Parts: sequence; C-alpha cells; structure tokens
Amino acid sequence: MPEEKKLTRAEQKTLRPLQILEAAFEEFVKNGYSAARVEDVADRVGVTKGTVYVYFETKEKLFEAMIQHISTPFKEVLETSVTLKGRSAERLQQFLELLYGQLVDNRKTRELLRFVIAEGARFPDLIDRHHREFIAPILKKIQEILDEGAAAKEFPQKPAEFADVIMAPALAMIIIRLIFDDRHTMDRRSFRDEHLRMVLKGLTG
Repeated sequence: MPEEKKLTRAEQKTLRPLQILEAAFEEFVKNGYSAARVEDVADRVGVTKGTVYVYFETKEKLFEAMIQHISTPFKEVLETSVTLKGRSAERLQQFLELLYGQLVDNRKTRELLRFVIAEGARFPDLIDRHHREFIAPILKKIQEILDEGAAAKEFPQKPAEFADVIMAPALAMIIIRLIFDDRHTMDRRSFRDEHLRMVLKGLTG
C-alpha cells in the first residue's frame, strides 16, 4: 500500500475551514443550533475552540457559513442546467431528474430542509437569502422551460406559473426521508418516474 502523503502546514491551513464546516454540519444535525457546542465542533476536527473562532467569529457565523457550504448542490444544479438539450418536455424531464439526483438523494440537502424548518424563525434573513440565491433561480428555470414549450406550441396552452407545484412531489420525498430516514421502504426511482409521468402527461395531454 503506497504511503499516504502528509499534508504540509500550509495545506492543512487551507483545508481547515472546510474541515470545520463539515464538523459543524454533523454537530448541528445531531444537536440542533441551540444545543450544538463550538467546542464539540473543534473536537471533531482535532483543534481548539479558539481555532474555530479564528475562521468563524461566532457560533451564529459558523452556522450561516455551514448553510452556505451545504447549499453547493443547488448551485451545481443551476450550472448543469445550461447543458439541457432537446424539446421543452425533454429538457423539463432532464431538469427534474437532475433535481432528484443532486438534491433529493443528497443527505446534506435533505438536512438543509430540516435546518430551514427548525431554525428559520431564528435566522429569517439567512433563510430568505438562501431562497433568493438558490430556490428562486431553480423555480425560474422550470418556469422558463414551461413558457418556452408553450411558445413553441409543444404544450397545448401557456401554463400558469406553477413551478412550485411541479417541484412539490420532490419536496414531499425529501420530507418523507427526513422523517423516516431509511426505516420507511420507498421505491425512490418509481416515485420519481411517476412524478415525471404525471407532469409531462399533464402538460402535453
């Protein structure tokens, strides 16, 4: 077995914020914001509490940075959406499949919903910013595909602005998985496929 390369001090310093954010995620998932302790985050990384505060001045700042950190899949979905090809119905299907693969099946994204529900009242500005930066653009992308399909006469009539309705089943699956974890048996692929079938049949008749 090849010897594992030891990181230099500079490399360790570069990785430290990411390590702290990953540890913070696990602590906030385990205990919630109120009960989570910065010293326990530090213990997970193997550093002192003071080191955490070097990068994140307060527990609140640490939580906010952690939320931004685990929101990366939303950004990746939007970046990938520019590569969608085909007619509007095909692009809508590809985009919904992308949402299921990148968001619904992603543990961090599922836990993000838990944070939004549990801590939204404590951090309203943070939650609003997250919606503005990540959720709203996804809904806008769905609506753009719908409008393009109507303009091309691919859909019988111009759909109302119901991107939220189209996303709702995916959100429901996230909530079910949050509640039951893996204790509740669910054929996730069949759920996704039926969701796509109902959406496309409803649009194309």
